[in-house]
Amino acid sequence: DPCRNFHCKRGKVCHVDKQGKPRCICQDPAACPSTKDYEHVCGTDNKTYDGTCQLFGTKCQLEGTKMGRQLHLDYMGSCKYIPHCTDYEVDQFPLRMRDWLKNILMQYYERDLDTSGFLTEKQRSKVEKIYQNDKRLVAGDHAVELLLHDFEKNYHMYVYPVHWQFHQLDQHPVDRLLTHSELAPLRASLVPMEHCITRFFQECDEDQDKLIALKEWCHCFGIKE
Repeated sequence: DPCRNFHCKRGKVCHVDKQGKPRCICQDPAACPSTKDYEHVCGTDNKTYDGTCQLFGTKCQLEGTKMGRQLHLDYMGSCKYIPHCTDYEVDQFPLRMRDWLKNILMQYYERDLDTSGFLTEKQRSKVEKIYQNDKRLVAGDHAVELLLHDFEKNYHMYVYPVHWQFHQLDQHPVDRLLTHSELAPLRASLVPMEHCITRFFQECDEDQDKLIALKEWCHCFGIKE
């Protein structure tokens, strides 16, 4: 099968032409496998798609058009009303996000105690210090004042989680810059819960070049140079 090890980008599938050579053609959205309700996604056109296969197949068919360039995965789940993010809320957002990233790393660390493989040895040694230090804060939602006070008092405990998340996203390619598609896995899963994340990332891009550099990312989270 010529298509066996032939890779096509999202929205395209391998097709063998008359000469027997594999090539990529647009996925027919109607031919996508059926999905469950929880697999639905919302596009930036505010339209609900049955899944990412249907969304990216549609985007591929619109290739070369303005509509195609503007169509991206907005967030996971069916489209719904996303409330406006106020100035106050966007100011508070980094506090919750920093705490959330730190908690994710600590959950990975706890799982590694039973089954290794979530973190590398180098990552584990960094997170161990954060884990031991964080026993001060009881798990769960924390008041903004507590998060702000803890960030000021234990600043060094928040630096690594912010760096770690950037490098987790910076994969295609690894160039210390985050594109829209590299941000999508994090952003798309959080939008329904954190309606300020879109505005937060837009304002992170200080030079408006549609890329978030490591320096811009850290500045957004209050991490010093």
